[in-house]
Amino acid sequence: MKRIAVVGASLAGVRAAQELRAQGYDGGIVLIGDEPHLPYDRPPLSKGFLAGTASRESLDLLEAGDLASLALDFRLGVRATALEPGDRRVLLSDGTSVHADGVVIATGGRARTLPGFEGAFVLRTLDDAVALRAALVPGVRVAIVGAGFIGAEVASTCRSLGLDVVVLEALAAPLAPVLGPSLAAVCARLHLDHGTDLRCGVQVVGCSPAGVSLASGAVVPADVVVTGVGMTPSTEWLAGSGLKVGNGVHTDDGLVTSLPQVVAVGDVARYGGRRHEHWTNASEQAPVAVANLLAGHTAQTYTPSGYVWSDQYSGTLQLAGHPRPDDTLSFVDGDPSASSFVATFSRDGVTTGVFALNNAKLFTRLRRQALRRPEFQPSVQG
Repeated sequence: MKRIAVVGASLAGVRAAQELRAQGYDGGIVLIGDEPHLPYDRPPLSKGFLAGTASRESLDLLEAGDLASLALDFRLGVRATALEPGDRRVLLSDGTSVHADGVVIATGGRARTLPGFEGAFVLRTLDDAVALRAALVPGVRVAIVGAGFIGAEVASTCRSLGLDVVVLEALAAPLAPVLGPSLAAVCARLHLDHGTDLRCGVQVVGCSPAGVSLASGAVVPADVVVTGVGMTPSTEWLAGSGLKVGNGVHTDDGLVTSLPQVVAVGDVARYGGRRHEHWTNASEQAPVAVANLLAGHTAQTYTPSGYVWSDQYSGTLQLAGHPRPDDTLSFVDGDPSASSFVATFSRDGVTTGVFALNNAKLFTRLRRQALRRPEFQPSVQG
């Protein structure tokens, strides 16, 4: 391979480029990104950057030395519009194209929007965060639709700015399908303890300058409305490529598509029927995907750690593994009413997950002991 195109200039794409060099690839790497910015980290967008305590420069994923050593050919501010495997080309929105012997798809996704919420803010990109931050002036009332990680983190930041915040959630409790009822109640308590008006089990129908309209006919007054209801994988540009898409780019367990010269990583990758939207997942996939791309076949398979964290109010939540909400929950240290605790999930006597609130040390130890995993696993195809 003389040239590899990495389509997507966020974390997954950057990690893939770094891994290409780390694994000895010395050919050309073209990094294509639809945003005009150099690659940046997304987690601070809902936290320090939104609060005004983190600078734009602190978000950069690559320092000057990294840029020099990676020798990347940046194509920023342009979208990939098509993949033509037969001609080994990626077509771009500015009318140009990139010839590539291999392709890493790392296009991630865009914030999902709700009908009737055309005037609402979302938070996915740097530009989204800049626009929202400008709107968070003293005295505004903020309504957030969705009590997932993004919604909770935005609510936390808004409260730190002294703003009145209401969070509207369709579920009976935040993150209940992921954490189960006991830990969902802990997430709800974090909101309530810090003065956020959390309303669960409500259906929203739209927003207007007056606020958010509910299915009940009530209107929640708000000057700023933010929706945090997930993301949609960016796969439209792959129509006609021959790749299978649908809730992401379909790959095998080695992150290889039906074309061995094309792999997918990050939020857009649907591997073995699964897709995960976690920072750690995007970072961990790169070594496996790149190794298989350079090998020309699936020589390694990817085993996700399932690690995710979220900073909310005074709490740092950490989760590792792949628990189900109906798994048995046991508190190893503390209890759900405490400001710090660690709990484990188990199924049929096997630990399936570890969860902690403000107890990183014990969480890390239990995660390593109970959820050991090989970094790479040889494939039966290898």
